[in-house]
Amino acid sequence: MPYILSLITFVPLIGAALIFLARLANKSDAGAAGAARWIALGTTLVALALSVLLVAQFDASNPGYQFVERYVWFAGAQYHMGVDGISILFVLLTAFLLPICILASWTTIKDRVVDYMIAFLVLETLVIGVFTALDLFLFYIFFEGTLVPMFIIIGVWGGQNRIYAAYKFFLYTLLGSVLMLLAMLWMAAETGTTSIPALKDYAFDPAVQPLLWLAFFASFAVKMPMWPVHTWLPDAHVQAPTAGSVILAGILLKLGGYGFILFNLPMFPQASQQFAPLVFALSVIAIVYTSLVAFRQTDIKKLIAYSSVAHMGFVTMGIFAGNEQGVQGAVFQMLSHGLISGALFLCVGVVYDRMHTREIAFYGGLTNRMPWYAAIFLMFTMANVGLPGTSGFIGEILTMTAVYEVSTWAALFAASGVIFSAVYALTLYRNVMFGEIVNPALKTISDIDKRELLIFVPLIVGTIWLGVQPGMVLDLTAASVEALTTTYRAAIGG
Repeated sequence: MPYILSLITFVPLIGAALIFLARLANKSDAGAAGAARWIALGTTLVALALSVLLVAQFDASNPGYQFVERYVWFAGAQYHMGVDGISILFVLLTAFLLPICILASWTTIKDRVVDYMIAFLVLETLVIGVFTALDLFLFYIFFEGTLVPMFIIIGVWGGQNRIYAAYKFFLYTLLGSVLMLLAMLWMAAETGTTSIPALKDYAFDPAVQPLLWLAFFASFAVKMPMWPVHTWLPDAHVQAPTAGSVILAGILLKLGGYGFILFNLPMFPQASQQFAPLVFALSVIAIVYTSLVAFRQTDIKKLIAYSSVAHMGFVTMGIFAGNEQGVQGAVFQMLSHGLISGALFLCVGVVYDRMHTREIAFYGGLTNRMPWYAAIFLMFTMANVGLPGTSGFIGEILTMTAVYEVSTWAALFAASGVIFSAVYALTLYRNVMFGEIVNPALKTISDIDKRELLIFVPLIVGTIWLGVQPGMVLDLTAASVEALTTTYRAAIGG
């Protein structure tokens, strides 16, 4: 299908325009809100169907970019889009999670529903644009553009301290990207091109590579987020609405890892090898330290937010191990984390919608009143820990195996993080689910309804399917990852 990437990218924007027109046509706020929900759901499902079609037509044996669209834009920049075996999976993940986010917000968002749905659809366009852009400045526009709708989602529909969290999120991520923009401008002037595939083939001066690497690292490390620039994430998660947390953990954190794979590793290989020990050190600290911090949390959402930082530590280690297993494991871990962390935040949203608190001490004995909910929460808790048979196991074992070949000490400390994650995750589950119901407010709490079950079913299927059939992902990424790591090893003389 011609122009399929543009269709996938901009269909959500068309949906946002239709919602705006529906608001003008509806005289009542209730009518406009109802139309906005259905248009948003329909639009995201169309984007998902197109993404599935894209994957079905993708040639997994071709390591290069496919479905390429290229047009002259302005001042040397181009509208240049395409996907390889890595980016196509993130397009699919984005399209998969957005309908779930819309359904999760169906009854919980009651104020300014039209604006809320528009913000999510615009965010979908921008995120898919990041994963399909093959021009430096097109990538930067999409990458930075994601800040605006997410800032609005947190700042308008968030919790009590939403303004503080929204500004902290915005300033952290924006300041990190200023250096990346300067590096992009220098690269364009030096090479005479803004094409990302052309820049991958350009041999940058090893003396300049460290500066360029650090400039991109500053932006992507904040986005991941890596320790110690992770402090915006717990605040953003706690204050964001449930669907906002799903999209933040499930997709936006992946922009940093994807950036490392797209820019740092292939364009600056000597610098990547030089700074690999630093990345391993920061990753290990993230895995161990944030796991210990998570154990001491009293807010369920904050605990899951810190666990996200720990899991992203495995991703950065895998990428900068610079071997096939490492990059494959990092990509798999990002996809797996998108499903599992999104599901865990939805689990928190279920009880928050009923009780309007996320304090762990408030709960206890929920299995007595919510057996279906308890089973679903257990499944995703075990997947988050890395239980074999779930997608969480595959990503962690691949990255640790890859890192062991490069740095034994990093793999050893990372393995201890798996134990810590089991401690805080199972402690949370025990405190919330087991025992007798002591809090009188919980004696009438209801189990999940049909809408909530509909939200969880695709996430359950995806988590188990990837855990049992990891080849579905690994075969798709194999050619692109092999080309990337072969070029990287050749550049560093490995």
